[in-house]
Amino acid sequence: MSEPLIIAVDSSTTATKALVVDPVGRILGQGRATYDMAMPARDFYEQRATDWVDAAHRAIAEAVASLSDPERGRVAGICVTPQRQTFVLCDDDGTPRRPAVLWLDGRAGDQVLRLGSDTVHALSGMVPDVTPSFYKLAWLAEHEPDVLAGADRVAGVHAYLVHAFTGEWVDSRATADSLGLFDMAALDWADDLLQLAGVRRDQLPDLADAAAVLGDVRPEVARSWGLPGPVRVVAGCGDGQAAGLGAGVTRPDEGYLNLGTAVVAGVHSPAYRWGRSYRTDAAGIPGQYVLEVVQNSGAYLTGWFRSELGDPALRGAPDAELERAASRVPAGSEGLVTLPYWNAVQSPHWDPRARGAMIGFSGTHGRPAMYRSVLEGISLEAARNLRALEADTGTPLSTVRIMGGGQRSPLWRTILAACVGVPLETCAAEEVSALGAAAMGMAAVTGVDVAASARAMAASGEVTEPDPALVERYAAIGAVQGEVYDRLADLFPRLQGLVEG
Repeated sequence: MSEPLIIAVDSSTTATKALVVDPVGRILGQGRATYDMAMPARDFYEQRATDWVDAAHRAIAEAVASLSDPERGRVAGICVTPQRQTFVLCDDDGTPRRPAVLWLDGRAGDQVLRLGSDTVHALSGMVPDVTPSFYKLAWLAEHEPDVLAGADRVAGVHAYLVHAFTGEWVDSRATADSLGLFDMAALDWADDLLQLAGVRRDQLPDLADAAAVLGDVRPEVARSWGLPGPVRVVAGCGDGQAAGLGAGVTRPDEGYLNLGTAVVAGVHSPAYRWGRSYRTDAAGIPGQYVLEVVQNSGAYLTGWFRSELGDPALRGAPDAELERAASRVPAGSEGLVTLPYWNAVQSPHWDPRARGAMIGFSGTHGRPAMYRSVLEGISLEAARNLRALEADTGTPLSTVRIMGGGQRSPLWRTILAACVGVPLETCAAEEVSALGAAAMGMAAVTGVDVAASARAMAASGEVTEPDPALVERYAAIGAVQGEVYDRLADLFPRLQGLVEG
């Protein structure tokens, strides 16, 4: 009963979750608080940074409230995993100068075209795309220069919360990297990128390794949570990397795949690499990297289909009857092939102008075939991206651990396993990113390495083996789907012109 406990905080796009976790991943308390985001103009997504702090305090206090007094005395540390590529400009005391700019903000398309290059990609690890903060900071340097120049601090979510907890401006290398201002190989700020983005080094926080102790929670803050203290603050990593750790994925031959709103998949790499099909992140395992592929349309696309073309009474919720009907459709959806770019495309093409397509229609097709084709399109693209990772690293995948809402669909798991061609293991935990943060925090307070801590906490669920006949079938379908983007790529700018014209 004397084993330490960790508070793991997942500060995501619209909610903060807090868990109190023991060394083997048991959850003793949990809390949750939500917040809004604003869309003041087309492609603009913003948030109040102070909401991150308020929500964290509420969620942590709720999680602690369920603990006994002896358990509260065992809380030894706290570790945050944040939404990535989101940042705020603020004064030295944390007062925001303007609303925070979110990762899904798309205002910086012109800056991507002008500043994005192989040189920037190789240095930062980030494929030129509107997601990295680098391009949005460059937008602010052009459109709000006084606000950017006058800010004492440029801070991501992790750095902002660490300051709120400790009073110090210090960030983890595995969260600061997502600003896109890093020399990723050196895991330090890159002066060339700072100059291009209009950011000064003195505006940025100090850096520490992932899973390092950054300081103690201020006593008055710990008391407000209901804790006697002291509580150490441990450097976290981005929510994508943390999901891999929460799934127990720590070796280069293991992959993780999050079937959430977007599809995010990755593998660990002991050395820095960069490639066209993936972006490179600093890992939660100190000194390592995560090679990550990203598809914007994941469970979002299946939810869109159910909302727009499904049973209106369900309002986009999972539809057991539609799933059963789609399961009866043969693999290949009777000739329908889907390009799942409803929200443009990141991996493997990184084309913000790309749009979705479904081809091969005949009068015999109905909603079940269309729905299955959507599942197949997402899965074939995920498999293509994972194969690109295997080819780049030279390390075949032995298993892929999946998480997110999509893992609950037996049909989707069957299709995905056949497309990827390796066994898929579901994750038993619901809050996988928070569990990854807990593994980092526990490693810091016990002296165990992060990988061992992650494996001790992770719990796998059901395993889906690939059907050999389906593997062969989907290889043929994937070859056709792989040509669709090339055939349509020249049309996408013209389609955009029709929308704007």
